[in-house]
Amino acid sequence: MSSRKGRKNAAQVVRAQLAREKRRTRTIWTSVAAVAVLVIAGLIGWAVYSSQKSESFTTPPGANPPGTAIVLGQGPVTVDLYEDYLCPVCKQFQETSGATLNQLISDGKIRVNFHPVAFLNRFSTTEYSTRSSAASGCAAQGGKFKEFTDQLFARQPAEGSAGLSDDELIDIGAGVGLNRDDFGSCVNDGKYKGWTEHVTDDASKSGVTGTPTIRVNGRDVADRSPEGIKAAVEAAGK
Repeated sequence: MSSRKGRKNAAQVVRAQLAREKRRTRTIWTSVAAVAVLVIAGLIGWAVYSSQKSESFTTPPGANPPGTAIVLGQGPVTVDLYEDYLCPVCKQFQETSGATLNQLISDGKIRVNFHPVAFLNRFSTTEYSTRSSAASGCAAQGGKFKEFTDQLFARQPAEGSAGLSDDELIDIGAGVGLNRDDFGSCVNDGKYKGWTEHVTDDASKSGVTGTPTIRVNGRDVADRSPEGIKAAVEAAGK
Protein backbone atom coordinates (compact mmCIF):
# COMPACT_ATOMS: atom_id res chain seq x y z
CA MET A 1 0.00 0.00 0.00
CA SER A 2 2.73 2.42 1.01
CA SER A 3 4.64 1.46 -2.14
CA ARG A 4 1.69 2.45 -4.37
CA LYS A 5 1.27 5.68 -2.44
CA GLY A 6 4.97 6.43 -2.88
CA ARG A 7 4.76 5.82 -6.61
CA LYS A 8 1.70 8.08 -6.79
CA ASN A 9 3.48 10.87 -4.94
CA ALA A 10 6.52 10.48 -7.19
CA ALA A 11 4.31 10.74 -10.27
CA GLN A 12 2.72 13.89 -8.88
CA VAL A 13 6.16 15.38 -8.27
CA VAL A 14 7.21 14.58 -11.85
CA ARG A 15 4.01 16.09 -13.24
CA ALA A 16 4.53 19.22 -11.16
CA GLN A 17 8.12 19.52 -12.40
CA LEU A 18 6.99 19.10 -16.01
CA ALA A 19 4.31 21.74 -15.50
CA ARG A 20 6.87 24.16 -14.07
CA GLU A 21 9.26 23.53 -16.95
CA LYS A 22 6.43 24.10 -19.42
CA ARG A 23 5.51 27.40 -17.76
CA ARG A 24 9.17 28.45 -17.67
CA THR A 25 9.62 27.65 -21.35
CA ARG A 26 6.44 29.54 -22.24
CA THR A 27 7.64 32.56 -20.24
CA ILE A 28 11.03 32.52 -21.95
CA TRP A 29 9.52 32.41 -25.43
CA THR A 30 7.05 35.13 -24.54
CA SER A 31 9.93 37.33 -23.39
CA VAL A 32 11.92 36.58 -26.54
CA ALA A 33 8.94 37.46 -28.70
CA ALA A 34 8.40 40.71 -26.78
CA VAL A 35 12.04 41.70 -27.21
CA ALA A 36 11.89 40.87 -30.92
CA VAL A 37 8.79 43.05 -31.33
CA LEU A 38 10.54 45.95 -29.56
CA VAL A 39 13.64 45.58 -31.72
CA ILE A 40 11.61 45.50 -34.92
CA ALA A 41 9.54 48.48 -33.79
CA GLY A 42 12.72 50.37 -32.94
CA LEU A 43 14.25 49.66 -36.34
CA ILE A 44 11.09 50.74 -38.10
CA GLY A 45 10.93 53.89 -35.99
CA TRP A 46 14.55 54.75 -36.73
CA ALA A 47 14.04 54.15 -40.44
CA VAL A 48 11.02 56.46 -40.45
CA TYR A 49 12.91 59.10 -38.44
CA SER A 50 15.94 58.92 -40.73
CA SER A 51 13.74 59.15 -43.79
CA GLN A 52 11.91 62.15 -42.44
CA LYS A 53 15.13 63.81 -41.30
CA SER A 54 16.84 63.38 -44.66
CA GLU A 55 13.92 65.09 -46.36
CA SER A 56 13.45 67.85 -43.82
CA PHE A 57 15.90 70.37 -45.26
CA THR A 58 16.14 72.58 -48.31
CA THR A 59 19.56 72.95 -49.94
CA PRO A 60 20.45 76.51 -50.97
CA PRO A 61 21.72 77.32 -54.47
CA GLY A 62 25.47 77.03 -54.89
CA ALA A 63 25.81 73.99 -52.61
CA ASN A 64 27.90 70.93 -53.42
CA PRO A 65 26.07 67.72 -54.51
CA PRO A 66 25.74 66.31 -50.95
CA GLY A 67 24.31 69.65 -49.81
CA THR A 68 26.87 70.01 -47.03
CA ALA A 69 28.70 73.17 -48.15
CA ILE A 70 28.54 76.25 -50.33
CA VAL A 71 31.07 76.07 -53.16
CA LEU A 72 33.39 78.99 -53.89
CA GLY A 73 35.70 78.68 -56.90
CA GLN A 74 36.30 75.86 -59.36
CA GLY A 75 40.00 75.04 -58.99
CA PRO A 76 41.47 71.52 -59.15
CA VAL A 77 42.40 71.36 -55.43
CA THR A 78 39.51 71.04 -52.97
CA VAL A 79 39.65 72.91 -49.69
CA ASP A 80 37.00 72.05 -47.10
CA LEU A 81 36.56 74.83 -44.58
CA TYR A 82 34.44 74.21 -41.48
CA GLU A 83 33.58 77.37 -39.52
CA ASP A 84 31.03 78.55 -36.97
CA TYR A 85 30.00 82.19 -37.22
CA LEU A 86 30.22 82.51 -33.43
CA CYS A 87 33.75 81.05 -33.25
CA PRO A 88 36.37 83.70 -32.29
CA VAL A 89 39.23 81.59 -33.70
CA CYS A 90 37.34 81.38 -37.00
CA LYS A 91 37.22 85.17 -37.10
CA GLN A 92 40.97 85.28 -36.45
CA PHE A 93 41.51 82.75 -39.23
CA GLN A 94 39.51 84.89 -41.63
CA GLU A 95 41.54 87.95 -40.69
CA THR A 96 44.88 86.22 -41.18
CA SER A 97 44.24 83.71 -43.98
CA GLY A 98 40.96 84.70 -45.60
CA ALA A 99 42.71 86.87 -48.18
CA THR A 100 44.97 83.95 -49.07
CA LEU A 101 41.99 81.71 -49.78
CA ASN A 102 40.39 84.48 -51.83
CA GLN A 103 43.55 84.85 -53.90
CA LEU A 104 43.85 81.12 -54.48
CA ILE A 105 40.22 81.08 -55.62
CA SER A 106 40.83 84.02 -57.97
CA ASP A 107 43.93 82.31 -59.35
CA GLY A 108 41.84 79.24 -60.19
CA LYS A 109 43.88 76.99 -57.92
CA ILE A 110 41.28 75.88 -55.39
CA ARG A 111 37.65 75.06 -54.93
CA VAL A 112 36.46 75.89 -51.40
CA ASN A 113 33.62 73.95 -49.82
CA PHE A 114 32.51 76.26 -47.01
CA HIS A 115 30.62 74.35 -44.30
CA PRO A 116 28.80 76.82 -41.98
CA VAL A 117 28.39 74.52 -38.96
CA ALA A 118 26.45 75.23 -35.78
CA PHE A 119 28.66 73.78 -33.05
CA LEU A 120 28.44 76.67 -30.58
CA ASN A 121 24.73 77.10 -29.87
CA ARG A 122 25.45 76.45 -26.20
CA PHE A 123 27.43 79.71 -26.14
CA SER A 124 24.44 81.76 -27.23
CA THR A 125 21.09 82.35 -25.56
CA THR A 126 19.31 82.36 -28.93
CA GLU A 127 21.05 79.55 -30.86
CA TYR A 128 22.95 82.16 -32.83
CA SER A 129 25.16 79.59 -34.56
CA THR A 130 22.11 77.96 -36.14
CA ARG A 131 20.39 81.26 -36.96
CA SER A 132 23.45 82.79 -38.60
CA SER A 133 24.24 79.63 -40.57
CA ALA A 134 20.64 79.41 -41.79
CA ALA A 135 20.82 83.08 -42.76
CA SER A 136 23.95 82.34 -44.80
CA GLY A 137 21.85 79.84 -46.75
CA CYS A 138 19.44 82.69 -47.47
CA ALA A 139 22.40 84.80 -48.61
CA ALA A 140 23.50 81.96 -50.93
CA GLN A 141 19.97 81.93 -52.31
CA GLY A 142 20.46 85.59 -53.21
CA GLY A 143 23.95 85.06 -54.63
CA LYS A 144 25.78 86.89 -51.82
CA PHE A 145 27.08 84.10 -49.59
CA LYS A 146 30.71 85.25 -49.53
CA GLU A 147 29.86 88.91 -48.92
CA PHE A 148 27.42 88.01 -46.15
CA THR A 149 29.91 85.62 -44.54
CA ASP A 150 32.59 88.30 -44.49
CA GLN A 151 30.23 90.70 -42.72
CA LEU A 152 29.13 88.09 -40.18
CA PHE A 153 32.73 87.68 -39.08
CA ALA A 154 33.35 91.42 -39.15
CA ARG A 155 30.38 91.94 -36.82
CA GLN A 156 30.78 88.75 -34.79
CA PRO A 157 28.99 88.96 -31.40
CA ALA A 158 30.59 87.83 -28.15
CA GLU A 159 30.22 84.27 -26.94
CA GLY A 160 27.62 84.01 -24.19
CA SER A 161 25.50 86.79 -25.64
CA ALA A 162 22.21 86.64 -27.52
CA GLY A 163 24.11 87.24 -30.73
CA LEU A 164 22.83 89.39 -33.56
CA SER A 165 19.05 89.48 -33.83
CA ASP A 166 17.26 88.33 -36.97
CA ASP A 167 16.56 91.98 -37.79
CA GLU A 168 20.28 92.73 -37.54
CA LEU A 169 21.08 89.77 -39.78
CA ILE A 170 18.57 91.10 -42.30
CA ASP A 171 20.18 94.54 -42.12
CA ILE A 172 23.56 92.96 -42.89
CA GLY A 173 22.07 91.10 -45.84
CA ALA A 174 20.51 94.26 -47.23
CA GLY A 175 23.85 96.00 -46.74
CA VAL A 176 25.64 93.53 -49.03
CA GLY A 177 23.05 93.91 -51.77
CA LEU A 178 20.41 91.31 -50.96
CA ASN A 179 16.75 92.14 -51.51
CA ARG A 180 15.50 93.04 -48.04
CA ASP A 181 12.02 91.58 -48.48
CA ASP A 182 13.10 88.26 -49.99
CA PHE A 183 16.08 87.84 -47.69
CA GLY A 184 14.07 88.93 -44.65
CA SER A 185 11.30 86.44 -45.34
CA CYS A 186 13.86 83.66 -45.76
CA VAL A 187 15.55 84.51 -42.45
CA ASN A 188 12.32 84.98 -40.50
CA ASP A 189 10.89 81.71 -41.84
CA GLY A 190 14.03 79.79 -40.87
CA LYS A 191 14.04 78.28 -44.35
CA TYR A 192 17.54 76.82 -44.07
CA LYS A 193 17.62 75.74 -40.43
CA GLY A 194 17.13 72.12 -41.50
CA TRP A 195 20.03 72.52 -43.90
CA THR A 196 22.21 73.87 -41.10
CA GLU A 197 21.44 70.74 -39.06
CA HIS A 198 22.36 68.59 -42.06
CA VAL A 199 25.66 70.45 -42.53
CA THR A 200 26.50 70.15 -38.83
CA ASP A 201 25.59 66.47 -38.58
CA ASP A 202 27.68 65.66 -41.64
CA ALA A 203 30.66 67.54 -40.20
CA SER A 204 30.46 65.54 -36.99
CA LYS A 205 30.22 62.28 -38.93
CA SER A 206 33.27 63.38 -40.94
CA GLY A 207 35.34 63.65 -37.76
CA VAL A 208 35.24 67.42 -37.39
CA THR A 209 35.34 68.23 -33.68
CA GLY A 210 36.17 71.92 -33.68
CA THR A 211 36.33 75.07 -35.75
CA PRO A 212 38.02 76.20 -37.80
CA THR A 213 38.94 72.93 -39.50
CA ILE A 214 40.70 73.12 -42.86
CA ARG A 215 41.17 70.12 -45.12
CA VAL A 216 43.00 70.11 -48.43
CA ASN A 217 41.95 67.24 -50.67
CA GLY A 218 40.56 65.51 -47.60
CA ARG A 219 43.64 65.92 -45.36
CA ASP A 220 43.63 68.12 -42.26
CA VAL A 221 45.91 71.14 -42.39
CA ALA A 222 47.56 71.82 -39.04
CA ASP A 223 49.30 75.03 -40.10
CA ARG A 224 46.46 77.44 -40.83
CA SER A 225 48.74 80.37 -41.61
CA PRO A 226 48.80 81.79 -45.17
CA GLU A 227 52.12 80.03 -45.77
CA GLY A 228 50.80 76.72 -44.40
CA ILE A 229 47.71 76.86 -46.59
CA LYS A 230 49.70 77.74 -49.70
CA ALA A 231 52.13 74.89 -49.03
CA ALA A 232 49.30 72.39 -48.53
CA VAL A 233 47.57 73.48 -51.74
CA GLU A 234 50.83 73.35 -53.70
CA ALA A 235 51.60 69.85 -52.41
CA ALA A 236 48.09 68.64 -53.23
CA GLY A 237 48.33 70.04 -56.75
CA LYS A 238 51.44 68.07 -57.67
